[in-house]
Amino acid sequence: MSDPSTTTYTLNSAKLTASQISGVRWAFAVGGILTILLGVFLLVAPKASLVAVAWIFAVYFLIAGIARITRGVVAREHGGLWRVLTIVFGVLLLAAGVYIFIDPLLGIGALVFVIGVSWIVEGVASLFDSAPDVSRWITVLYGVISVVAGVFVLANPLLAAVTLLLVTAFFLIAAGVVEIIQAITFGKQVKRAGLAG
Repeated sequence: MSDPSTTTYTLNSAKLTASQISGVRWAFAVGGILTILLGVFLLVAPKASLVAVAWIFAVYFLIAGIARITRGVVAREHGGLWRVLTIVFGVLLLAAGVYIFIDPLLGIGALVFVIGVSWIVEGVASLFDSAPDVSRWITVLYGVISVVAGVFVLANPLLAAVTLLLVTAFFLIAAGVVEIIQAITFGKQVKRAGLAG
C-alpha cells in the first residue's frame, strides 16, 4: 500500500496501454486545437468576446441572485437582518445580471471598474500591511504595482479590458500549442522502448 503523502498525480505513459496512450494524445490534440481556436476568436472578434464574457457574468449573477433570494426566504434559522440583507444582495445580483444582458459592454465597463478599485484597495492594504522584515520591499513593490495598475484600469477601462482580452488570447494560443506538442510527444519514449526491446 502506498503512502498517500507521497502520491503524485502525473500521467506516466510507461504505465498505460497503447490505446490509453492514443486516447490521451487525442485528448491533448483536441484540447489544444479548441484552445487555439478560442484564442484566435478572442483576437479576431474582441467585441464579440467581451460581450460573451459579459453574458457569462450575467448568467452567473442571475443564478447567484436567485440562490441568494431563495436562501434569504427559506433560511428561517437565521435572524431577520441576515435574511433581509441576503435577499437585498440577491435582488442586486439579479438586477446586475439583467442590466448586463441589456447592455453587455457597459456591464464589462462596470466589471473593469470593480477590478480597478479592488486592485487599488489591495495595493493600499499591502502598503500598510507590509512586514518589517526583509520581505517588506516585495510587499511594497506589489502594493505600488497594484495601485498603479488599478489607477490605469480606472483611467482607461476600455483599453484595460481589451488588453486583458489580448493577453488572455495569447496565453490561450500558447497553451494550445503546448497541448498539441504534448499530443505529438506523449508516449513516444514508451513506443521507442517497445521497438528497441
